[in-house]
Amino acid sequence: MEMNDRIHTYFPSLTKSEQKVAESVLANTDDLMYYSVTELADFASVGETTVMRFCRKIGFNGYQDFKLSLAQNVGVRKTDDQDEDEDQGDFVKMIFETNVNILKSSMSLLAKESLMQAIEWIDEARHVQFFGVGASGITALDAKNRLLRIGRRSEAVVDSHIQAMMAVSMSEGDVAFGISVSGSTIDTNNMLMKAKENGAKVIAITNYAKSPITAIADIVLLTAGKEMPLEGGSIGAKISQLFIIDLICEGLARRNVVLTKQMKEKTARAVIDRSY
Repeated sequence: MEMNDRIHTYFPSLTKSEQKVAESVLANTDDLMYYSVTELADFASVGETTVMRFCRKIGFNGYQDFKLSLAQNVGVRKTDDQDEDEDQGDFVKMIFETNVNILKSSMSLLAKESLMQAIEWIDEARHVQFFGVGASGITALDAKNRLLRIGRRSEAVVDSHIQAMMAVSMSEGDVAFGISVSGSTIDTNNMLMKAKENGAKVIAITNYAKSPITAIADIVLLTAGKEMPLEGGSIGAKISQLFIIDLICEGLARRNVVLTKQMKEKTARAVIDRSY
């Protein structure tokens, strides 16, 4: 069922608060694909639980399921509106400019004080654990690799059971570092909460200033490159995450230049015989 028709069908059975969510969706369908559940709740002036109830009442399992269907509806509508013979332009230039703009936006969102505090915490941490799943889990693994090359030991795993055991094993003096584009990834947020309950400091990278992960994190580092539900794992979102990781590594390197230089040489020599 087309999204607008579905909402109108269920509208009379919704509570007044849920109707406010419905009206917000009907008025801003295209923009809402990029909203976190917290942002939609704020936009409609209701609580997050009201948004979740609305999604379930109109037949979806949750907010992400609702957003996926919304994206499909918008995608079909835009395709129908396009002329099949319409010139789509230079997609190479379009993607290049999009990614450049994402980096510029990430730079404008960067809070330098938060970045420097995050660098200090990681530098002084007894142990650093990266948490992320899916495409953000790959970023977590890349962050671990980047830190290792400058002599900084950290950990990142993709198995949820091992993540859970690592989270509850953290304590005061440790840093739990969560990576999530939406900020609404249940697994990642649960791990960060477990780590925080056990005394660890929490740093988060996310694209959404108003999302569940920001309520858990002690430091939030914002990125750009928001993605639609049908664009999971987009390169633009990953570029903005890696930009922050690169800044952190550079900041750590500058705090101990001599050690960093030594470790870069040692780690490079450790793998040099693996290439022709």
